[in-house]
Amino acid sequence: MISVNDFKTGLTIEIDNDLYQVVDFQHVKPGKGAAFVRSKLRNLRNGNIQEKTFRAGEKVGKAHIEHKKMQYLYASGDAHAFMDTASYEQIELTSAQIEHELKFIKENMEVSMIQYQGEILGIDLPNNVELEVVETEPGIKGDTASGGSKPATVETGLIVQVPFFVNVGDRLVINTSDGKYVSRA
Repeated sequence: MISVNDFKTGLTIEIDNDLYQVVDFQHVKPGKGAAFVRSKLRNLRNGNIQEKTFRAGEKVGKAHIEHKKMQYLYASGDAHAFMDTASYEQIELTSAQIEHELKFIKENMEVSMIQYQGEILGIDLPNNVELEVVETEPGIKGDTASGGSKPATVETGLIVQVPFFVNVGDRLVINTSDGKYVSRA
């Protein structure tokens, strides 16, 4: 058990047999009445975010999440195969389970599989990934680096807004949390 006074961003807790990750929290001490903790929690099973208020000092269960290094092997229809890099055990996930993450992963890429008591909750991506541009309009001479952007399709099918100087074949660094262009690799 852990006190809500010890909340940290990224902490995983268990409430009513559901797993939540603390996205944001705020300790509130009103002038009148008891102190409380206002929090934003993301359900790890379905991705929904909800706001919940706890009394100061209230106890919640701490969930021990296991992270396993896995390598993305291939897609076969709706199934996506991952291999444990230590034991060579293979696990398949459906497209629905990793819908957001599919925009950023490619074959042979290493990811971190999130598990709780043997149940697979999803995969954890690195903050940035490096992907190659497969389609974009050619840059026109005279376009500046700071003046505007154009759409570019990367090797995973994700469409990203990039500066005019980016061409087909360039490798880009993409932020996985918001899907935005960071820089050329």
